[in-house]
Amino acid sequence: MADTPRAFVTGWPIHHSRSPLIHNTWLRELELPGSYERIAVPPEEFGAFLGGLRADGFVGGNVTIPHKEAAFAACARRDGAAEAIGAVNTLWFEGDALVGGNTDAYGFSANLDERLAGWREAGSALVLGAGGAARAVVHALKGAGIPRITVLNRTQARAERLAAEFGVSADGEAAFAALAGGADLVVNTRAPNSDGAQADARALDALPASALVTDIVYVPLQTPILEAAVARGLRTADGLGMLLHQAVPGFERWFGRRPEVRGTLREAVIGDIAAPAG
Repeated sequence: MADTPRAFVTGWPIHHSRSPLIHNTWLRELELPGSYERIAVPPEEFGAFLGGLRADGFVGGNVTIPHKEAAFAACARRDGAAEAIGAVNTLWFEGDALVGGNTDAYGFSANLDERLAGWREAGSALVLGAGGAARAVVHALKGAGIPRITVLNRTQARAERLAAEFGVSADGEAAFAALAGGADLVVNTRAPNSDGAQADARALDALPASALVTDIVYVPLQTPILEAAVARGLRTADGLGMLLHQAVPGFERWFGRRPEVRGTLREAVIGDIAAPAG
């Protein structure tokens, strides 16, 4: 049917994306017409891809690395989260205008609401890493009203630039052990095999017994920092819920129904992660 809504996820590469599994599961559960597909687009072709969306019957889609900043620049309008974070991960049309949003901060917060009750009462949070994902996390933490937020990064100058934009504190990666004793919430945004992530996993002994620890990485599901936190008896949340919850607003915009993040979907994605490649 020509009027069946089509949505997409694009990146370069994009074969690893679990977004089609998530959205097509919801389409089946809600018995809605529509499709959600994975489309690999190299950076030099991204502008032309966006220009052809309407002609190809797309109502919108998701954008991932390395296209988030280019999508931000291409949109006629952007929501407040996208403006604050400086990147777009969700596209839709309002009339003929291409509009961009960023649902990463929403997904992060919704995941912690589900899995780490009480996180919004944290007085102090440490954010490990200063990349694009860290920007979304800091935006979410500020939105939750957490009064003291410190960004720690191997390159301290990068942490300081991010912190200056959001009005929070910054320090070098090595400061984690010294600051951990006063932290209520720790958020890791770095790759699990990075030297800093490995070192900080060893430094979790300095955290209070009431501290909460989360990692936005979901492959592996239990990262070194989460494993160390669990060994200490701390409450944790893995990053898979952020992926699931950030998909909800886009699906609702494209297909007109708000889906629920259920345990069966989480288990389906975990099974996909564990499946042999190919």
